[in-house]
Amino acid sequence: MGTRDKFFRAMRREDNGYVPFEFGLCPALQKKFEEKSGTTDYVGYYGFPVRSAAPRCKITEDRFSKYFPGKAGTEGFSINREWGMGAAAGSVAHFSHMEPSMGGFTRMEEFESYPFPDPVRDYDWEHFQPQVDGIKRQDAIAVAPMETTLFEVSWYMRGMENFMMDMIESPEIAEFLLDRACEIRCEFARRYALAGCDVLRLGDDVSTQLDMMMSPEQYRAFLKPRLAKVIKAAKDAKPDMLIFYHGDGNLQKVIPDLIEVGVEILNPIQPECMDPAEIKRKYGSRLSFWGTLGTQTTMPFGTPEDVRGECMKRIEDVGHDGGLFLAPSHILEPEVPWENVEAFVAAVAEYNGRR
Repeated sequence: MGTRDKFFRAMRREDNGYVPFEFGLCPALQKKFEEKSGTTDYVGYYGFPVRSAAPRCKITEDRFSKYFPGKAGTEGFSINREWGMGAAAGSVAHFSHMEPSMGGFTRMEEFESYPFPDPVRDYDWEHFQPQVDGIKRQDAIAVAPMETTLFEVSWYMRGMENFMMDMIESPEIAEFLLDRACEIRCEFARRYALAGCDVLRLGDDVSTQLDMMMSPEQYRAFLKPRLAKVIKAAKDAKPDMLIFYHGDGNLQKVIPDLIEVGVEILNPIQPECMDPAEIKRKYGSRLSFWGTLGTQTTMPFGTPEDVRGECMKRIEDVGHDGGLFLAPSHILEPEVPWENVEAFVAAVAEYNGRR
């Protein structure tokens, strides 16, 4: 049985004999990997079963500098060429500070004249299909990345505080931004599906590690129906496309809502604020789980033996009856010892090798 078949059987909870896995490396760990391996491709080196596939953005003109007077072009400041939000380099590792392009907007006309990306004209869809086909020929899973789907892309442009206040005091602004994002994301989802992508990775961080950032009622009013539209656009084009949703923190209050609109895989099940075994007991018949390994606890501060033990515990508690894609809950940061990365890879190989 090939990797693709094993992946689908695991994610559709048909078999627990194989646990897919992956991780992401921050720049410091990427450099360490390159020094140790002599290659830059850790995805291929470790044999991850998934590969990301996205069309090349064709935007070359400067659309957004005017929204950052005095900052555009300065050292350490960058502007996203698709959506226009800014980022200022931080003082720690690779972290940056988000700066909104719409932060000073006060009139609806300013939002309406903003140069949002065109999901058809601004992207090279002509050469996207061969990219997806090539991934499948490698017996790998083609994953379409769109994790900052609605809420995050909107507040990135507007600013977190502004957008949260818009939902209360100026809902027409919040709804306009979400509707524009939804329209663009629906077209992306449809095209990803028509190209044959296997998994659509959606998501928005709508919770802290304690609770939701907004009330469940606000979530259901502003985000849920629009997320449903994006998922429907994908499913109408490719009914067997798997729908993945990323949401950091404790989003337990809206997990039933996510299931209702068609989410099939939940990520990352952050163990510092949610018990993966409990989430499996509650929703394991309707959801599969991608993540579950702590990047604030086990991976940076555990020993290699701790990492191995935690991996085996997750496989037993969450992976029984299938439905587990084992991965750290976020990108691995500089504090993670390389020995722990190797312990994670070895633990998964040990389990998959014995089955």
